Amino acid sequence: MLGSSNILIWSKVKSQRSRFMRILLVEDDPAQLEPLHAALSQAGHIVDGVEDGETAQWLLSQKAYDLLVLDWMLPLISGVNLCHQYRQSGKTAPVLMLTAKDATADKVIGLDAGADDYLVKPVDVVELLARVRALGRRSSLWQGDTLSLADLHLHLTRLTVEHREATVQLSAREFQLLEYLLRHPRQVLTRDQIEQALWQWGDEPESNAITTLVRRLRQRLQVVGAKDWLETIHGVGYRLSPLDKP
Repeated sequence: MLGSSNILIWSKVKSQRSRFMRILLVEDDPAQLEPLHAALSQAGHIVDGVEDGETAQWLLSQKAYDLLVLDWMLPLISGVNLCHQYRQSGKTAPVLMLTAKDATADKVIGLDAGADDYLVKPVDVVELLARVRALGRRSSLWQGDTLSLADLHLHLTRLTVEHREATVQLSAREFQLLEYLLRHPRQVLTRDQIEQALWQWGDEPESNAITTLVRRLRQRLQVVGAKDWLETIHGVGYRLSPLDKP
């Protein structure tokens, strides 16, 4: 349950890390929102946490999410209505409903609105993270525990990158950037796209944050002989592309 066992929860979180997702978390009770936000963030996800349906509706019109975690009872616009509108717009990211309603009829309403899964309150954080991992594996982006481009391999559970039998450990932020680049190989990604993917709403980076992060990732890639894979496209952004083989 939410509350006193944070040390145990965080140890389990760190041992069960998977690919990061951009998550919209909507919960109107700050006492629930804050620990759920913290747990999802500790698990390596980028989380936008808001307390009402209108703000969530606006964010859904502005950003692309990999997963929605919606409380059923929200002020202004309910979680069920949000889910229905989201599906009506043609978007397919998984939706996890948080609700005190555990009657079958209520679950049918949520499932008919487009929800993929349910979690009944009070929320057990460890179970929430397990449900999030399971829903993440349904995504078309899920590719197991390793992302690869040619002979560069990113190990998602260990936060390491491997190239030609050399391995180096990444920080959480370096890992998120490399995973994002690997999910868009050979594509030029703008600074704005990187910012949207890696920073939470309302937590915009400093002007040199992306430059600094790219430089740090290049230093890690240099250790495994892949520094030149990460290109700067001047005036546009960055691209991850394997070097042409002779």
